[in-house]
Amino acid sequence: MWIYDSSQYDPPASVATVTLRSLSGTDVISVRLLLDTGEDVTLLHKFAVERVGVTVESRTQYELMGFDGARSSASTAILEVVFLNRVFKGQFLLIDQETGILGRDILNHLILVLDGPKTGWSEGSP
Repeated sequence: MWIYDSSQYDPPASVATVTLRSLSGTDVISVRLLLDTGEDVTLLHKFAVERVGVTVESRTQYELMGFDGARSSASTAILEVVFLNRVFKGQFLLIDQETGILGRDILNHLILVLDGPKTGWSEGSP
């Protein structure tokens, strides 16, 4: 079981460590992301993606709208996200915020059990 992060979030939040990897597989970095079943797509730290050596595609911008209605724009990059020994390859949106988000584009492929009373989460079985 992975424990929720209570040092940065109140109430404690479910977070995961994922690996970002270039398509060549030679450059990797591990980052922490919030698990957010309310987020449509995964949002990665732009800085972390650049550290992996992946080219950021800034010509096309995607509009994002937060739960509060605030709008922002995001560039993209093509890379691999490795989470729970599974590789998710594709185009991901990049944000300039400190905390990235693991969204439903990845979470919908997994079975996760969120245990609020024990403030932790684990991978479930089918």
